[in-house]
Amino acid sequence: MTGYVRNLATRARDAAGRIAALDSGQRAALLTSMADAVAAGSGEILAANAADMARAHEAGTAGAMLDRLRLDQERVDAIVAAIREIAALPDPVGQVTRSEVHANGMTVEKVRIPLGLIAMIYEARPNVTADAAALCLRAGNAVLLRGGSEARESNVAIAACLHRALREHGLPAEAVALVEDPAREHVLELLQLTELVDLAIPRGGERLIRFVAENARVPVIKHYKGVCHLYVDRAADPALALQLAIDGKLSRPGVCNALETMLVHAGIAESWLPDALTRLQERGAEIRGCERTRALFPEAQEATEEDYAAEYLSPILAVRVVDSIDEAIAHIRRHGSDHTEVIATAEQAAAERFVRAIRSSAVMVNASSRFNDGGSLGLGAEIGISTTRLHAYGPMGLESLTIERYVVRGDGQVRHPESAAAD
Repeated sequence: MTGYVRNLATRARDAAGRIAALDSGQRAALLTSMADAVAAGSGEILAANAADMARAHEAGTAGAMLDRLRLDQERVDAIVAAIREIAALPDPVGQVTRSEVHANGMTVEKVRIPLGLIAMIYEARPNVTADAAALCLRAGNAVLLRGGSEARESNVAIAACLHRALREHGLPAEAVALVEDPAREHVLELLQLTELVDLAIPRGGERLIRFVAENARVPVIKHYKGVCHLYVDRAADPALALQLAIDGKLSRPGVCNALETMLVHAGIAESWLPDALTRLQERGAEIRGCERTRALFPEAQEATEEDYAAEYLSPILAVRVVDSIDEAIAHIRRHGSDHTEVIATAEQAAAERFVRAIRSSAVMVNASSRFNDGGSLGLGAEIGISTTRLHAYGPMGLESLTIERYVVRGDGQVRHPESAAAD
């Protein structure tokens, strides 16, 4: 099937021009129709997902991967709600972000425009099919979707609903182009299409993201993994810190904004840590700790340096006692993944020191790591969380799917008047 993806991408590129030509109201109406179509097709989507889940069980899939694959009526309803929320968001396209009048009378503006064609490469997350389509279309782009083979039936069913809405509006189905064939060579072909694909966004495990980054000729925005930390400062409120630890680690352990490591200042460790770890363990957490942690909580397993760099995606928490905020910051710089870091403290100076020193895409002061999410931060459904310092960093919503260009408005101004003078 040589050229399969190129042909699909060519049609999607043509469709991108049709989407970009729509005004904001037309794109919002399109998304509303897509939400209606997904709601109406929920039975077909759930039946398709049941087939994917059965195949995954047979293949021995378990844990976080299985949770991400699973759809139920509540999750389908959440997909519908996310599309509607995106439809109602302010439109970034055409937004003037800067306007200056030069001495010569020209007006120089920076204006947001769509990126063009965005390729999404993802694994067992069927909700990404709808989220990515809605975000890309609302921002005036087309999208080329390549989901994992684990979710093939679910992705096809969701895309069929989106295609029905596109046809209702007289638009080509290729505005939401789905690569149905799961063969890996199609991913390689997609990643070479520099003249067609404007941006590729991989979303999945570290292995997938490294494969995309190492093989792409098109621009890539990525995050490799979410090694997220909670630093419990000596001035932390004990109840608040425990609440952040429980929510960050155990509310949904298999997501990228879940805590993986907790750093505890020695000044609070003796009074706070034994009870806190007991509470976490009672709720199902496995604790792996440094020597000082195990002296205070003997039930903890010994933690290795590899543990402090791990993205567990399961109820495992690595713990280390540190002697200062600077030691905590140094640990995060050594082991972190630029995703999300949290400080629990009642001291403003400590909070500001932490915020200034940490370069991650989100820094939380006395708030759970779980809030580093597009929906929680007011962006609508996110297309991913970027830890690549390009035009987008952190959760990527509508604005991150546009770029700024210059528009200059004049009335005949020239750079060198003497050379442009009429004979």
